Amino acid sequence: MILAIDIGNSNIVLGCLEDSQILFEARMATDRIKTADQYCAELKTMLSLFHLEPTSIEGSILSSVVPPVQQVFVRAVERLTGKPCLTVGPGLKTGLNIKIDNPAQAGSDLIVGAVAALECYGTALCLIDLGTATTIAAIDRDGAFLGGSIAPGVMLSLNALSSGTAQLPAISLEAPRKAIGTNTVDSMRSGLLLGSASMLDGMVARMEEELGYPTRVIATGGLAKFIAPLCKREITVDDNLLLKGLDILYRRNRK
Repeated sequence: MILAIDIGNSNIVLGCLEDSQILFEARMATDRIKTADQYCAELKTMLSLFHLEPTSIEGSILSSVVPPVQQVFVRAVERLTGKPCLTVGPGLKTGLNIKIDNPAQAGSDLIVGAVAALECYGTALCLIDLGTATTIAAIDRDGAFLGGSIAPGVMLSLNALSSGTAQLPAISLEAPRKAIGTNTVDSMRSGLLLGSASMLDGMVARMEEELGYPTRVIATGGLAKFIAPLCKREITVDDNLLLKGLDILYRRNRK
């Protein structure tokens, strides 16, 4: 059994996998000021909730887009398991052909998602991650990672609206009934949710135009289940894409 961890700006997603089967998946808040001891205690509690013992973990792997938290969490995992923790970054074998200007700048979450998507869905893909930021990555017919786009995430946009204006409130993310909102809340939901869905439809169409052929679109991230159903084109939602990718990378790099 392995422990897989993906550290995002807002949440830390973690799960245990055995023979590539996900035994559990859970989330905790990303906190930049917590110590390794605090994270270690939280991890131990999380495992106990699912009736798992740290001694049953044969190894672990971690990806992170929050450098200050990464090293703290690695120490927490190694203290809990007593074994080294692999980290996604330079030196790790990915098998991915990265064709951006500087491959070292590719976000570890994008790499992990691309590795999983290639193995699970083949090539010619647009990979969407709807988290704190909304990213769209293009993978061509040859399986090469070409790059993509980065935009503010839905919650980031909502927080900017509610904190940066005098009369717009914080709202819950419920699907709007129509594009033409007749009150402030419905108008905000229209702009945030339908606007994000329209952006995804439009950006994927532009990327396919540049590629010269259609793609299969895969969406992951905490907000995928809210936004993908509002898009006009078919999108496959895979909530566990990053855990699958971490499992694949662990198997490729374990000794």
